[in-house]
Amino acid sequence: MKTGVGLICASTLLLAQHDIRGFSTAQAQIEREREAKAFAIPQADRLRAYMAKMSAEPHIAGSPASKAVAEYTVGLLREWGLETKVEQFEALLPYPKSRLLEMTAPVKFAAKLQEPRVPGDRDSGDKDQVATYNAYSGDGDVTGEVVYVNYGVPEDYDQLAKLGIEVKGKIALARYGKSWRGTKAKVAQERGAVGCLIYSDPREDGYFQGDIYPKGAFRPPDGAQRGSVMDMPIYPGDPLSPGWASEQGARKLALSDATTLMKIPVLPISYADAQPLLENLEGPVAPEPWRGALPLTYHLGPGPATARMKVESEWTTRPIYNVIATIPGSEFPDEWVIYGNHHDAWVNGAHDPVSGAIVVLESARTLAQLGKSGWKPKRTVKFVLWDGEEFGLVGSTEWVEKHEEELKNKAVVYFNSDTNGKADFSASGSPSLHVFMRQIVRDVLKPEKLDFKMPAVGSGSDYVAFLQHSGIASVNAGFGDSGGVYHSIYDSFDWYTRFSDKDFSRGRAFTQIMSAALLRMVDAPVLPFEFKQVVIAVRSYLSDLKQKELQLSDLHAEVGKLQTAAEAFESTYRRAIDSPAVQPKLNQILIETERVLAPPAGLPGRTWYKHQLMAPGIYTGYTPKTLPGIREAAEAQHWQEANEQAKNVTDAVRALRIKLEEASALLPQ
Repeated sequence: MKTGVGLICASTLLLAQHDIRGFSTAQAQIEREREAKAFAIPQADRLRAYMAKMSAEPHIAGSPASKAVAEYTVGLLREWGLETKVEQFEALLPYPKSRLLEMTAPVKFAAKLQEPRVPGDRDSGDKDQVATYNAYSGDGDVTGEVVYVNYGVPEDYDQLAKLGIEVKGKIALARYGKSWRGTKAKVAQERGAVGCLIYSDPREDGYFQGDIYPKGAFRPPDGAQRGSVMDMPIYPGDPLSPGWASEQGARKLALSDATTLMKIPVLPISYADAQPLLENLEGPVAPEPWRGALPLTYHLGPGPATARMKVESEWTTRPIYNVIATIPGSEFPDEWVIYGNHHDAWVNGAHDPVSGAIVVLESARTLAQLGKSGWKPKRTVKFVLWDGEEFGLVGSTEWVEKHEEELKNKAVVYFNSDTNGKADFSASGSPSLHVFMRQIVRDVLKPEKLDFKMPAVGSGSDYVAFLQHSGIASVNAGFGDSGGVYHSIYDSFDWYTRFSDKDFSRGRAFTQIMSAALLRMVDAPVLPFEFKQVVIAVRSYLSDLKQKELQLSDLHAEVGKLQTAAEAFESTYRRAIDSPAVQPKLNQILIETERVLAPPAGLPGRTWYKHQLMAPGIYTGYTPKTLPGIREAAEAQHWQEANEQAKNVTDAVRALRIKLEEASALLPQ
């Protein structure tokens, strides 16, 4: 995303003035003084204490333990004086009932399918740990020869086909990496496999990367990655209520009509359980890029390794609990700034999600403390801890679907923090918030060299329903992490405090970042959206769509008009800072700018997703596809559909340009 150099320079010049977007010089000084007070409030010891409590026990969504975590956070938020409630929904949350994996030929082998306790980690021996399983796997008892399918993405199956290797009727063995796990199951099913095994190869997730737990941070041989295999690129949330909230008494689809459920059995396994299967494969040697780090020669099969796998789940609807705390706005109570993360975990979940959830809590306490000193936000702030995220963004999706009309009118921005670690800070999301977030990073982290980028988002966390379904400008942020205990019993308080943000200094810094972001967004006289970066983003998305069959001239022309409108808007924006009379109307237009990028018709074949600039790829999952309607039709060589989608994107860009022109008309030259 490096095109549009002239615009980047203009934005950099704007940032170099050390302004705060949305504030006059005098207002910015007051804002900086308030932020300085806020930065002194977060405490590492408090973050540690929240994590110790929230990650003390396994708390999978739908369980009494998950409800207990929600109740703990309610107690904290109310203790700090925040108006707090729980909104309960329900969803199809299958738990594992029986699992079996055995090799029946050429030798006998029974997979353990269990993660053992490790010395020094008190939580690895906790009771009530959920078994290693993939939620929304199909039920089944199947036997077949094993085929190694590398990462299990479509191009891997295409390469196998070129080698004459048939997957139909076989069990696909894929390694984690490159794509989301649900994609691996989906593609295996589409290619005719009767079952799918997904293992963590030590090259990506084990001793090849570093010492294994408990000596080091990386996944031990018997560690396995749980996770949902719901087909979320079609729609997230409760599989039985696509597009409407799943509350008690609400209508539900029949299980057979839910299009996001897998039909074949799927199991996650460790590299210790995968190794005997791989050792007993013959056929061609795997291409070099397909080879992992196990001490064996990687063959493709099929067979002679033959496996039997059995999966059975309890297909039960269970309750989920969203926690919502509110600080009402003093001037614009019907303009909402929302900050959330989930509280449910596959097991103890110290890193995922608790490391991000504790920042939501400490940010809430920070703003509550400011309130006790007399500060009142102009806009309403909502702090939310979602339930059911791990199953498929369930809590956030159901809440957005329930409140869709209200959010359409009131939601300004959604901020999300899923996990937080010890590596560098990053953010992704709406291009219109790029300059805003860059200023936050500049002012809070004070880097010697500011090289901040904010790429598009796909899926994988609770911003999806806000941005990609409802057109609410969104940011997903956090300090990154390294280590290989994701979705295992080893994602514990002991692991986190030994190998991640040991002293919670990153957690404190992230709280300062989010406190600043919230303060600026709720108090800015003019909302801090910026649209030159939208032009840069769209041009970068278009830069690699070069197929001659695509008819993109109208879209390119409209992007040019958007650039003109964005540049004219900057003049209006600066004058609006000192023009209080126009600010309410201008802010309403700014709120609507992201909405017009998500028109009602939605994307082809998956109308729940509406955003025209970014969405999870049908075969990438977490990874975004930019201009998804055009790009995925072009990749399938459906040129008529691709060109129809180009018209839709052109219409969305035109609608954004018209919004900016409406804004500029409020203060004519």
